Amino acid sequence: MTGSDASDAAASFRLAYIPGATPAKWVRIWNERLPDVPLTLVQVPAAEACETLRGGAADAGIVRLPVDRTLFNAIPLYTETTVVVVPKDHVVTAVDEVSLADLDDEVVLHPLDDVLGWDRPPGEPAFERPATTGDAVELVAAGVGVLVVPQSLARLHHRRDLTYRPVVDAPQSSVALAWLEEAYTDLVEEFIGIVRGRTVNSTRGRARAQAQRKEQRAESKDSRRKPAAAGRSAGKGRSAKAAARGRRGAGVRGGRRGRRGRR
Repeated sequence: MTGSDASDAAASFRLAYIPGATPAKWVRIWNERLPDVPLTLVQVPAAEACETLRGGAADAGIVRLPVDRTLFNAIPLYTETTVVVVPKDHVVTAVDEVSLADLDDEVVLHPLDDVLGWDRPPGEPAFERPATTGDAVELVAAGVGVLVVPQSLARLHHRRDLTYRPVVDAPQSSVALAWLEEAYTDLVEEFIGIVRGRTVNSTRGRARAQAQRKEQRAESKDSRRKPAAAGRSAGKGRSAKAAARGRRGAGVRGGRRGRRGRR
């Protein structure tokens, strides 16, 4: 096995993803296109996603924006609808959507892992902030208050006794594919292509990138060889022409001397 083959055989890809993200479709396409390169999913809290990438525990990640653009490259994927999670018998369920003003008289839970980045959450604050979104959902079910979160988290923590409604003027959370700029690889490019919907033929991943580099190296070698070869050909041409002129000159001079001799 060559060094390149050994490297390919040992290749793997680690994708970090935040709660609520659903990378299953992209993972399926990856497994179809690169069956020899295992993809490992690493679930991380939203607040720890970037640190996971910085520490090298994942090659790329589905994260919540913003990220530090001096360290990371990111491709925005989608912006989530923000919803309020309430018991099924809550008055909010009588309408299709609500505004923040509709929550003024509600106790709005604000978990420590909140991802909406409120300047000030709406409604009345709870006596104590829940540690996690999951804990906050349990408190909603107990009738302690309501919870405003991205829709994916409402779905993740779904309970039969709870429902949710869109909040039209609430902050929203955007989700992106991100990777550490200095850790960009051909496999990262492969995953970018999958996320962007590139077909197998149009992908610019590892195989194509390697082929392009080989072509560039070959072209570079050819360009270095051609001037030298052209120089040698030109030198040979000049030498041949000079020799021909010399022979013609010698013949002419020789003929003249011969004629003078006969006189």
